[in-house]
Amino acid sequence: MLSIIVPCLNEAEGIGNALSALAPLRVHGAEVIVVDGGSRDGTVERAAPFADTVIAAPRGRASQMNAGAARARGEILLFLHADTLLPEAADALVVDGLNRSRRGWGRFDVAISGRNPLLRVVAWLMNLRSRLTGIATGDQAIFVTRSLFTAAGGYPEIPLMEDVALSGRLKHFGPPLCLRHRLTTSGRRWEKHGVLRTILLMWRLRLAYSLGADPRKLAMRYDRG
Repeated sequence: MLSIIVPCLNEAEGIGNALSALAPLRVHGAEVIVVDGGSRDGTVERAAPFADTVIAAPRGRASQMNAGAARARGEILLFLHADTLLPEAADALVVDGLNRSRRGWGRFDVAISGRNPLLRVVAWLMNLRSRLTGIATGDQAIFVTRSLFTAAGGYPEIPLMEDVALSGRLKHFGPPLCLRHRLTTSGRRWEKHGVLRTILLMWRLRLAYSLGADPRKLAMRYDRG
């Protein structure tokens, strides 16, 4: 079984559409677990009809995704942002891909929705960087076998760069499966704060993290935009 874990916080506006897109995967046996971090806008109520399980966890993607993984019944865990849509037949792509490649984890290529043409460049760079470094981002829907996730210790519970940190742990066990099938994630943050500004911010944050900066301080800089 594939378990899809969706961390969310105040996503009432779009959570219904995002989760309803997973209905075909549920028909095939996948389970959908929504992990709420303290929403106050009705997210939980709107998510409930489209999920197998809705639970609460302390705010923070890492803690929420670890909580979801602890409740999951599947042998493969897929972590999906609430503003991201998987490609068609994503369950088969993941299961068959891992079986054929004999790898324990991976991610999808990403496309970013939005009007700014620079978002295509951002997505291309994200996919290229991921292939060159073996590091996946949360926007790319990281998937991993339960046994490997446990062996890696799960997500480190830090307020930012948890996806980079998990990728670093998983790389010790082998390289990721980089599926070229594209999921679609929202470009709302890039467009809200400015595409170039957001690109530069993320580069600075990633560099600072690689040099040993405190993720808590980086999260404060990220929240300020």
